[in-house]
Amino acid sequence: MDSATESAVPSAPLCRSQFEVEAAGKRLLVVRLYPEDVDPKDAPLIFLHEGLGSIAQWKAFPEAVVRATGRPALIYDRLGFGGSEPLILPRPDDYLWQEATDALPELLEVCGVERPIMVGHSDGGTIALLYALSFPERPLASITLAAHVYVEEVTLAGIREAAEAWETTDLPKRLAKYHKEKTELVFRGWTETWLRPSFSDWHVAERLSAITCPLLVIQGEGDQYGTARQVETIVAQSSGPATPLIIPDCGHSPHLEQPDATVEAIAGFLAKVPCGKN
Repeated sequence: MDSATESAVPSAPLCRSQFEVEAAGKRLLVVRLYPEDVDPKDAPLIFLHEGLGSIAQWKAFPEAVVRATGRPALIYDRLGFGGSEPLILPRPDDYLWQEATDALPELLEVCGVERPIMVGHSDGGTIALLYALSFPERPLASITLAAHVYVEEVTLAGIREAAEAWETTDLPKRLAKYHKEKTELVFRGWTETWLRPSFSDWHVAERLSAITCPLLVIQGEGDQYGTARQVETIVAQSSGPATPLIIPDCGHSPHLEQPDATVEAIAGFLAKVPCGKN
C-alpha cells in the first residue's frame, strides 16, 4: 500500500489504499486508511458522507480522526456519488433504509468488517442510526454529525435555498469537482426526494429504541438543516448510552466548521470504546 500524504505526525505515517467493491449489485469506490503500526483487523471507523458528499468532500477529517484515535478507517462513495456508479432516478422514499440494510452490510462483508464504528454526516448519520437499529449486535459505537430522524420545516427550507443556489450560483461547478458527469443526478436525487410530498411523513424516531451501542450525537448550534430536537430525540429514544454534543459557532458541518472540537469529542468518546477485532 502507498503511504498517505504528508503528516503533521511523522512518527505515525498513515497507510492508504483505494479500491472498488460490488455491493447490492453496484460498483462502489472505497479508501482504506490506517496507521502503519495498527492492526488493520481492528474494528474500523466507517465514514458515511452527506447527501451531496463523497470521499474527497470529507477533506482532512478522516485522517485527523484516524490519527487522534489510532483506529483504521474505511471511507466510501455511496451509489451515485464521487467515483461510484451513477444513480437511477427517481430515488425511492426508503433510500436511506436501503442503504443501511442492503448496500452497507454487503460492503462491510466484502471488506471483512464485522464490528464497525460508524461516523456519519447528515444523510450518512441517519444511515448510521438505521444500521445500528437494524443490526444492534454489530456496531461497537456510532457517531452522528447532523443526523435526521424526521423531516423538519427548517430542513426543507434549507433544501429549497440550495435548489435556488443551484440555479443562481456556481454550486453546480463546485459540486462537479467531486461528482463530474453525475453532478446533476446527485443534486436532483437529494432535492427531489426530500421535497417530494410523499417524503414529508418520513420518520424513524419510534425505531431508535432498538439501538443499544454507545452513541455520540453531534450537531452545530446553527445547523441550517435541523434543530436541536433531532439530537434530543436520538438521545432520548435510543436504548444504549447516548451523549449529546451541540457545538457553538457551527452550522451543518461540524467536521469542517469546527474540526478541532469535533475530533477532540470523537477521540474522547472512542477512548472508552473497546478496539474490537474483525
